This record gives sequence, C-alpha cells and structure tokens, in this order.
Amino acid sequence: MTKYHKYFQEMMEENEEIFEYFKKLHDSYVEEPEFWQAKFNEEGKKVTEIVRNWERKLCRHSERGQYGKFSSNLAEKFWNEVRIHFPKIDFVGVK
Repeated sequence: MTKYHKYFQEMMEENEEIFEYFKKLHDSYVEEPEFWQAKFNEEGKKVTEIVRNWERKLCRHSERGQYGKFSSNLAEKFWNEVRIHFPKIDFVGVK
C-alpha cells in the first residue's frame, strides 16, 4: 500500500462520521446542485480543511529532505484519491 493510500484510509477512519455525512450530502448535491449548494459549501469547508491537514501530514517529511521535488506529486496523488470518493469536492465554495 502506498503512503498516500495509507494516509487517506487513516483520515477516513479517524473522521468516519464527518465523511459519511458529507458523502450523503455530496451525493444529494450531485443530484440537485442548486438546492444543496449552501449546505454543501458549509460542510465541505470542514471536510476540505481535514483533507488539507492530512495532506500537510503526508508531505511534511518529503518537503524537508532530498525528495522535496516529489512533494507536489504526492499531494496531487492524495487529492486524486479524495476525488475518486468525492468527485465534486472541487466545487466546495463555488457560488
């Protein structure tokens, strides 16, 4: 298992309730974006903050060492994993 997969699983497990609720909200948003936009933005803000914190944890050690140039690739792979589960995560905050 790759490091970013491991961090993604740990993030999902530690915040299981938040992500389960957001998944339901996300799916509702996909069906009716106009109706769910405000709630999606509100809850999505919390979720993206959690994801960013885990991204920082993941990349923290890479940035300092000789592998600093790979840190952005690692962060992108982590976010792509998030997007697999929440394809509309990039729409958080859009009005």
